[in-house]
Amino acid sequence: MKLIRFGKSGQEKPGIELPDGKRIDTSAFGEDYTEQFFTNDGITRLAAWLKTNQSTCPAVDPGERLGAPLARPSKIVCIGLNYIDHAKESNMAVPTEPVVFFKSTTAICGPNDQLVIPKNSTKTDWEVELAVVIGKKASYVEEKDANDYIAGYMLHNDYSERAFQLERNGQWVKGKSCDTFAPLGPWLVTKDEIADINNVRLWLNVNGKKMQDGNSGNLIYKIPFLISYLSQFMTLLPGDIISTGTPAGVGLGQKPEPVYLKPGDIVELGIDGLGSSKQVAVAYK
Repeated sequence: MKLIRFGKSGQEKPGIELPDGKRIDTSAFGEDYTEQFFTNDGITRLAAWLKTNQSTCPAVDPGERLGAPLARPSKIVCIGLNYIDHAKESNMAVPTEPVVFFKSTTAICGPNDQLVIPKNSTKTDWEVELAVVIGKKASYVEEKDANDYIAGYMLHNDYSERAFQLERNGQWVKGKSCDTFAPLGPWLVTKDEIADINNVRLWLNVNGKKMQDGNSGNLIYKIPFLISYLSQFMTLLPGDIISTGTPAGVGLGQKPEPVYLKPGDIVELGIDGLGSSKQVAVAYK
């Protein structure tokens, strides 16, 4: 299934996108896509409910705004420098263990919402990433069992303010957590829909120019390892997001000089099977 949430910001309703591209409202199921939904095997229950109730679900207007496809995850855990080509363009060593940082959940927005360039920003950058959604509580998980803990996958643009991230001391979280810096979706795609998550294309364009073009097969640390690894240090809750890293082509790595986003720039990105999104950059007001 492709889970969606639609409507005005802060008032989103749950729905699904059907294989033919039509969207329906699943509010009558009685649950939003929250931690509790995933905890109680909501994907399986929703699929069963749809078998008898889909025909009575209201249609969603194609022009309706999409929000993030899940509600209020407890955390976004990000993996840095997880593609060799990106580590090289960032002039950083390939990590001997995963580089882990957090991104504030207040950065979450809809896939096609505006990107607000933060107040006092000089180096706002883009990063197309494959995000994994945890399906059940995970603590001290063995790598061989990790796929059992996956609910699905999403497209994520891990926007980063490089001056905040790299020049202001402390951890990277400051450069990753500004409002609108985590557009998610259009969909949360359940894992059964993706034949091989280790072979999907990721791409990103800025103003129509291809900047990133990678493949998840080039991840240094694969998804099952990441779930196992992170679960040694923290409990992952249902609905939690792991953003797995970005391939080469970010603004920071452009030659001869870095390129950063300015108001009016249009960022478009996508991942095979996970859809595409578009953000227009605007100045902070």
